Amino acid sequence: MFERFANPYLILTLTALFWSSNMVVGRAFSAEVPPFAFAFGRWTIAALFIFPLALPHLKSQWPQLRQGWRTLLILGLLGIGGYNTLAYMGLQYTTATNAALLNSFIPIATISLSWAFFGKRLTRLESFGVLISLTGVLTIVGQGSLARLAGLHLNLGDLWLLLAVLDWAFYTIALGWRPAGVHPMLMLAAMILIGLVALAPATVWEMAQGRHAVITPASMTAIAYVGIFPGFISYVFYNRGVAAIGASKASLFIHLMPVFGTLLAAVFLSEAPHAYHFVGIALIFTGIGLTMARRSR
Repeated sequence: MFERFANPYLILTLTALFWSSNMVVGRAFSAEVPPFAFAFGRWTIAALFIFPLALPHLKSQWPQLRQGWRTLLILGLLGIGGYNTLAYMGLQYTTATNAALLNSFIPIATISLSWAFFGKRLTRLESFGVLISLTGVLTIVGQGSLARLAGLHLNLGDLWLLLAVLDWAFYTIALGWRPAGVHPMLMLAAMILIGLVALAPATVWEMAQGRHAVITPASMTAIAYVGIFPGFISYVFYNRGVAAIGASKASLFIHLMPVFGTLLAAVFLSEAPHAYHFVGIALIFTGIGLTMARRSR
């Protein structure tokens, strides 16, 4: 279905764009749709697209799927049940721009965890690219001021988003343990099923607390959008990108989220960009360019 999107750098860039839009949509509808309902609705929509594509592979690949159930359980809980729910919880209290910025720490978290648990490292040039990209992120976070950066404080929403960052870093690393011989659509379908099973009781509990989704054409369109693009298409793209260039390098493309997130938030949420945003964006692109140049050589 997505064979024409063979370039891992293109699909990882599109992934960052779609995920940035997820933050904007999640923030825009944070008052109408509570976090568990948003996550459950998102993955229900994604399942409608993915399950029909996965079923033809189920019979022949059931032994591999059953053998790798422990890894699939971890991936489903982290990537489906955990990350988006934590992000939507954070978006109840913080801005879409902050959400996109904090997600840029995922590459640093992924690389640090890879080094701590598996001894994996980047080359010097790739490490320098990470540093340049991180400098760009910090430029945006600190609004171009070292004093403001030093005095930066995180609100409750930012703390939830940092938990989401840690969750996604573990998910990215765990993708390296995915069952061999399982079709990507079948693996994603299994992960979504696990995530939905985990989210269902949490959604019921949320409703019991008096938090219900406001059903309007706009809110239903928002859930459909995040299910199709940030959900279905982006997860296929990200998993394929990780398989092609590895977890550490693939996670670097999340540095593009403040680029897209800042622009989308400015257009749709009136969060106007400033000069330091563009300086940071330039540094982020430079850092990613260095890592790509190293791979090309």
